[in-house]
Amino acid sequence: MKYKDYYKILGVSKDASQKEIKKAYRKLASKYHPDKNSGNKVAEEKFKEINEANEVIGNPEKRKKYDALGANWEAYQQGGGDWRQYAQQGRRGRGGQSFHFEGDPSEFFGGGGQGSDFSSFFDMFFGGGGARAGASRGRRQAAFKGGDIEAELPITLLEAYQGSKRTFELNGKKMRISIKPGAYDGQRLRLKGKGQPGHNGGPAGDLYIVLKVQPDPRFQRVGDNLVFPARVDLYTAVLGGKIQVPTMTGSVKMNIPKGSETGKTLRLKGKGMPKYGRPAQHGDLLVKLEVAMPKNLSHEEEELFRKLKTIRQREKVKMN
Repeated sequence: MKYKDYYKILGVSKDASQKEIKKAYRKLASKYHPDKNSGNKVAEEKFKEINEANEVIGNPEKRKKYDALGANWEAYQQGGGDWRQYAQQGRRGRGGQSFHFEGDPSEFFGGGGQGSDFSSFFDMFFGGGGARAGASRGRRQAAFKGGDIEAELPITLLEAYQGSKRTFELNGKKMRISIKPGAYDGQRLRLKGKGQPGHNGGPAGDLYIVLKVQPDPRFQRVGDNLVFPARVDLYTAVLGGKIQVPTMTGSVKMNIPKGSETGKTLRLKGKGMPKYGRPAQHGDLLVKLEVAMPKNLSHEEEELFRKLKTIRQREKVKMN
């Protein structure tokens, strides 16, 4: 019997985090799921192998024990394949480390695989009774959770601001999802049990809705803040004044200080996006000024600008 490298099966390293293992499992399970590969025996076997690997290294406690067994597998084989003899005596693994397992292998891994559709390697060590019972007991098909589904849902910035309820259809079934105020681009919402159906009576997978907030013609979102580019005429920028600024709830008047330049940013506190999960709190609206230079000046206007230039130069001389 060959040692099964569950890490290799899932395509992860031995020091992979549980999150990385879960991600790799989901990806492979979705790829080889029987519903996607009807009649494909190779895919069916691969799917079983993937689930077997996840059953062990996807569980932190089982993974710990599997890692210890894996390091000592060679010594176990040399012991003639007798689990009890090996467990009682203990064997030395590589580097002189000692591994000692007490009791029946069904208890070693919680008995989770007994009578399962997993491999003989799994049954030998993790399923209870090893080869002794393997030949005599009947096997039942293992129940596997269905694959997860991921779908994108485009929403407007206003929907992300106010929150909304959306109804959509998937595989002939109508579903309803609530979007909370402050929702953001790339956010994943989970609908439990709405994914692919389970295999052999297993539970259905989950449906993950990924929100895609569409670009807004007026505002750019930066975290919980909104940025609005405001064009200001030269005279208002020089002399100061008021302009109308749009917000998500209507327009407001804003003071423009004297001597404002292009790139100057003014802040309207609390006029940005609501903070997700805390709708009473809001970010700010950042108004970025862009001074518009006058075009097609009349002769009189040009003369006035020349006079202003002369006055300005005279003032500089006085200051020096």
